[in-house]
Amino acid sequence: MEPGVRKYLIRIVNTISLGLLWMALNSTFGIMYDYAFIHDSIKLGNIIFYIWFAISLTALLWWILKKWSEPIDFEN
Repeated sequence: MEPGVRKYLIRIVNTISLGLLWMALNSTFGIMYDYAFIHDSIKLGNIIFYIWFAISLTALLWWILKKWSEPIDFEN
């Protein structure tokens, strides 16, 4: 396989894998452990979950933009 195509496919797999891991972690803690839902009042777990959600989403998007802004040399 060509090196440029291989780097491109690895970049795609890394992006999908990290995105799925991020979604699995947030849906596990948010939905299954009930931190995403505010029932009677806001609790400390809800605050920590939403802070984690915002910081991790920002970090994920930063990583994706950084990764995809690097050019791949398909000519070699």
